[in-house]
Amino acid sequence: MSRTRRTDEGHGRLGSTLSGLAVALGCVLFLGGFVWGAIVYQPYTVPTESMTPTIGAGDRVLAQRIDGSEVKRGDVVVFTESAWGDMPMVKRVVGIGGDKIACCEAGKLTVNGKEIAEPYLPKGQGPSATGIPTTTVPEGRLFLLGDERSGSLDSSVHIGDSSHGTVPRSAVAARVDAVAWPMDGMLARPTGFEALPGGLSQPGPLKLVFAAVIAGAVLVLGGAAYGPVAKRASKGRGRSRESARERALAG
Repeated sequence: MSRTRRTDEGHGRLGSTLSGLAVALGCVLFLGGFVWGAIVYQPYTVPTESMTPTIGAGDRVLAQRIDGSEVKRGDVVVFTESAWGDMPMVKRVVGIGGDKIACCEAGKLTVNGKEIAEPYLPKGQGPSATGIPTTTVPEGRLFLLGDERSGSLDSSVHIGDSSHGTVPRSAVAARVDAVAWPMDGMLARPTGFEALPGGLSQPGPLKLVFAAVIAGAVLVLGGAAYGPVAKRASKGRGRSRESARERALAG
């Protein structure tokens, strides 16, 4: 056996080993990413237009499963409140326990006297259709509004209830991270609440989940493609060597 043949076989064995490792790692990343995503995230379909333009009616969102105690101002959450209807709803948290909510003497929503910039509202629409009298959010509860304020059945509509339109933190099941369909991507950060005590929530690991799935798919496809590509390349080198020997003999 020639030295060249031994070298080619050695390279072939190494390539096959690396190809197998790539496929195995790719499978772990690909399947692991899906399992991770299924554990951390829950898909929901938003039935109404109360969160437009952030989320439209019929949009499919991915919401991170969280405990209600983790919720901060500006979060878009999925919750169920029996007094509002026995079905999951999606609204934005604008106030937490102890906050004073009001709207709209200066044309803006205020939280603890601070005017809140709300760029997520529909263009040309104010922060409230009917106004919100100064309301203190009870401890352990949340004040929620839809981004489409003129047609949202939210805390401003239920403000006359005994709980002043608030819902308990325990009613929250998940926090929306992204709109999956149509593929609008991650929700923009609600920076208007950033300066308030507690700041903003951090996004969940959705980007890492997608990165793991995509990287896994690339490794599986790349590793699986190595065999046919290497075989074709080996045949090409073999034909080249045979042609070279024939030319040498003819010369």
